[in-house]
Amino acid sequence: MHIRKRVMVTGGAGFLGSHLCERLLDEGYDVLCVDNYYTGSKRNIAHLLGNPYFELCRHDITFPLYVEVDEIYNLACPASPIHYQNDPVQTTKVNVHGSINMLGLAKRIKAKILQASTSEVYGDPTVHPQPESYHGNVNCIGPRSCYDEGKRCAETLFFDYFRQHNLKIKVARIFNTYGPRMHLNDGRVVSNFIAQALQGKPLTIFGDGTQTRSFCYADDLVEGLIRLMQSPDDVTGPINLGKPDEFKILELAEKVIELTNSSSEIIFKPLPADDPQQRRPDITLAGKVLGWEPKIKLAEGLKKTIAYFEEVLRAL
Repeated sequence: MHIRKRVMVTGGAGFLGSHLCERLLDEGYDVLCVDNYYTGSKRNIAHLLGNPYFELCRHDITFPLYVEVDEIYNLACPASPIHYQNDPVQTTKVNVHGSINMLGLAKRIKAKILQASTSEVYGDPTVHPQPESYHGNVNCIGPRSCYDEGKRCAETLFFDYFRQHNLKIKVARIFNTYGPRMHLNDGRVVSNFIAQALQGKPLTIFGDGTQTRSFCYADDLVEGLIRLMQSPDDVTGPINLGKPDEFKILELAEKVIELTNSSSEIIFKPLPADDPQQRRPDITLAGKVLGWEPKIKLAEGLKKTIAYFEEVLRAL
């Protein structure tokens, strides 16, 4: 008889977490989704509730959790500036206390644990593109620090548990990811532009639009996370996961207007503090160690995301 591997996904009702839960179920895992719905939503995983191998637990990981699983994907944390700056102390707590709680659980039950880290650990980079060896250029007292430094501290904790307790760890540094189930009002550039274009509102660009980002579609990113979790134990990361194609923010705005057939205009506003000018992953390591590279082109991913947002806006 085939025994299903039990996997816990914290932040499993969030944008990326829900895609990961779905994929793990498709791959034959028994999935425990843990979320406190701070930014996650039951709507994201409602279609999974009838699956006998899917379990939902409402819990805040800044408090200990006692469960038995084989693997833990730690994705719990608000990831957009609007949400993580809304309660910065709680953002730091979920990264530090939450990581300690999940690492303690993994140590006790001898589970393998993956941390969803972020490209934000590189801050406003002075090296381009960013390889994993780059230590970053981060302001530790700015409005984004709760997230940037919180995630950096989480990485520290993961590697200290690895060295001190021989824990099986994996650390993924996730670059800009987009796709269906993004929050309508999360303030991220893809969701902002699509929502504005579909509602005939002006598309707001902060700065002059020459700053660049790289956009990875959710399905590609989830594939990278699963490959990292399944990689040999000596592959700890950190490993960059993202799409190296670089786009100017202005180019993205024009693409969204074209794909939504919108008559929206583009307006410019001042750039927020510590907003990085360039963000592009060097994914050489992911290619070499995981055999991973993103496949979905921006236009294809945007079309799927636009279709999702049309549905959400119709339901409002």
